Amino acid sequence: MSAPSGRASAGEPSGFAPLAELQALERDHAIATYVRNPVQFVRGSACRLWDEDGNEYLDFLAGISVLNVGHCHPRVVAAVREQAGLLTHVTNLYYTGPAMRLSAALARGSLGGKVFLCNSGAEANEAAIKLARRARPRGRIVVLRDAFHGRTYGALSATPQESKQAPFAPLVPGFDVVAKDPSALDAAVGEDTAAVLLEPIQGETGIHPVSEELLAAARAACDRTGAALIFDEIQTGMGRTGTLWAYQQTGVVPDALTTAKALGGGLPIGALVTGPRLADVLGAGDHGSTFAGGPLVCRAALEALEICSDPQLLAGVRTLGERLREGLRELPFVAAVRGRGLMVGFDLVEGLAAGDLAQRALLEQRLIVNATGPATIRLEPPLVVTAAEIDEALHRLGELVR
Repeated sequence: MSAPSGRASAGEPSGFAPLAELQALERDHAIATYVRNPVQFVRGSACRLWDEDGNEYLDFLAGISVLNVGHCHPRVVAAVREQAGLLTHVTNLYYTGPAMRLSAALARGSLGGKVFLCNSGAEANEAAIKLARRARPRGRIVVLRDAFHGRTYGALSATPQESKQAPFAPLVPGFDVVAKDPSALDAAVGEDTAAVLLEPIQGETGIHPVSEELLAAARAACDRTGAALIFDEIQTGMGRTGTLWAYQQTGVVPDALTTAKALGGGLPIGALVTGPRLADVLGAGDHGSTFAGGPLVCRAALEALEICSDPQLLAGVRTLGERLREGLRELPFVAAVRGRGLMVGFDLVEGLAAGDLAQRALLEQRLIVNATGPATIRLEPPLVVTAAEIDEALHRLGELVR
């Protein structure tokens, strides 16, 4: 089985700029905050992407868990096209149907409280931090070692990674970092704690599931002190782990959760979802956003949420995720495999560099994966991936190290 090639057929755009021209524009006009691979994608469908030369790629990253429904899902595309011809923006000073319907669907499909819509995962976590501090003024926020919650100042302050924080100090005060140990977490949560904020599976640092014991300890500590337990489900949510929300597999129910990434089916949107206890903490004027909850992105999100809530799709995520992990364990260069559903990370044996392997996968095998550290690869294919595509990805990975 070899990597596919050839001109893309129906729907290939015309008149796009060559890659070299884009690289020149980036060099002269774009702030250099990204290290881009030398590929320009021009079209996508389900789990496939095509570059400017018509070469076909198998996408096992989904825009970092953004395209859970796959590229250009027909239902999302149809909803966006219809809404774009009707209404795109009016501000939150007025009602629009998509925003109210999405808020109801998110609340009913999770914690049963209320929803604040925003534009991204970092914004959702900023809203969660404000919610916690509004409920317990000047309270501290407990976060876990190796967490990642975003790059805006509040979210960055909750992200205890020296390389990301140090250049931008001083940060927002009031965050306590604890080891991923139940006893340490319990000791860190007291009467002055506003919230414990954590990811059920730490994604950006290598797909590390938080233990059930630690989640239970967090719930117990918050119950003991009245602090809020907030789950960052920005990467784990929308069916990624085999249930709509990762917390639904843990036995621990948070007081609030944040979501983004896959919520918009490819469009930018985020949300803070509360349970009943915190539903009315924020009031008029406490928070806001110009673009949040716009009818265009909310129409897309309503379709994406319904697609990702399908029990048959979720069952497939669990089955296919196990198939992927089992296949990875059989590869001789894989040292360890972690994850749940189609959120999978694996470590390489000594002597292999993840960054090099990821780029070779892209350029030699036309397989899109992601290096999250010196020796760790992250795989997050669209949830519409097939068993044949799982096997195809495993074959392409195997071809890299023979």
